[in-house]
Amino acid sequence: MATAKEVVSELKRLGDRKYREGSAGFGIKVHDKRLGVRVPELRKLAKEIGKDHRLAQELWKTGYAEARMLAGFIDDPKLVTERQMEKWVKGFDSWDVCDQVCCFLFDRTALAWKKAVEWSGREQEYEKRAAFSLMAGLAWHDKEAPDSRFIRFLPIIKRESTDSRNFVKKAVNWALRNIGKRNAKLKREAIKAAREIRKIDDRTARWIASDAIRELERKKP
Repeated sequence: MATAKEVVSELKRLGDRKYREGSAGFGIKVHDKRLGVRVPELRKLAKEIGKDHRLAQELWKTGYAEARMLAGFIDDPKLVTERQMEKWVKGFDSWDVCDQVCCFLFDRTALAWKKAVEWSGREQEYEKRAAFSLMAGLAWHDKEAPDSRFIRFLPIIKRESTDSRNFVKKAVNWALRNIGKRNAKLKREAIKAAREIRKIDDRTARWIASDAIRELERKKP
């Protein structure tokens, strides 16, 4: 069984300094806890490790961005508690860690729908982003959820469409687009919501709405 120390050692070996430095161009803060490991490498390593809740907790504690993404890939969603979700969401400091954890772990937990609503009202940028990453992830992965659950997200998306912070507005837009891509009915509902958002006298809201409408109107659900 791998230990956190062994996994971090492997991550350091896989790290690419040039890729690490280039991450800044994608809006990622480069610091001494970022190693420069590409996501496909993390997925490959996660497959080799398999599901391991204990190891996931230890990897999160290391603070390394790539170790935290890997923790999201190997953790067992059935064992994730609300306390863990709250601890981890407060530790998000980059959009890639936020999105990988939300869309490949948190969206598979029993608390996903509750937290998507709850976190949407948070003030901290990445905590709020996590809400909309969850919505996007649920629209992508939860094949059994009824349309009504996603329709209830649309007023929240409208409410938060004036938040101009880069990592919030992009996630709000992402959630709206993913809901609309789910099926024909939700496409109609998402476009309707986007048209309402576009009427708001706010530059960010208009961008979110126009971008979503442009994509959804040309894409079959």
